[in-house]
Amino acid sequence: MRKLANSELGRMSIADFKDAEKTPLILILDDIRSLHNIGSVFRTADAFLIEKIYLCGITAVPPNKEIHKTALGATDTVTWEYNKDVLEVITVLQKENVDVWAIEQVDDSVYLQDFSPEKDKKYALVFGNEVKGVSQEAIKLCSGTIEIPQLGTKHSLNISVSAGIVVWDIFQKYYTPAN
Repeated sequence: MRKLANSELGRMSIADFKDAEKTPLILILDDIRSLHNIGSVFRTADAFLIEKIYLCGITAVPPNKEIHKTALGATDTVTWEYNKDVLEVITVLQKENVDVWAIEQVDDSVYLQDFSPEKDKKYALVFGNEVKGVSQEAIKLCSGTIEIPQLGTKHSLNISVSAGIVVWDIFQKYYTPAN
């Protein structure tokens, strides 16, 4: 077994990334405080060819030295847009037939392993503030909530970790043939 060199990874150019067919998934980051979390989500979005990221509320926007530290250039590849009002973003996306789900712990949430995305549908996922989570107002507008099951004492994951888990799970469900 031999570790691959960077030159062997088959990395896309920025132009190729922009032209590539995207995973029909949009990420909405609302009131994210940590610039490192924002950058990490950009990097995850790049890895899985995510269509777009919306940055809302107090979430910082590129260019930003601290975001760049973890994004490693993904802010140049992943399409993003800032809108102060997350409720407006959710409403506009729903009018465009995007199915919007919050990632949060609520009564009647769907556990991530039980969430089955329809392959002909586009989804958006709302990730909320590191302390307060997704706002109740945003949750009310969403089609539902997806919860990452947690068994330990904290029942809390870092936003960038949550995004990585959920994006990977949905990505592989999109691209794995049904049994």
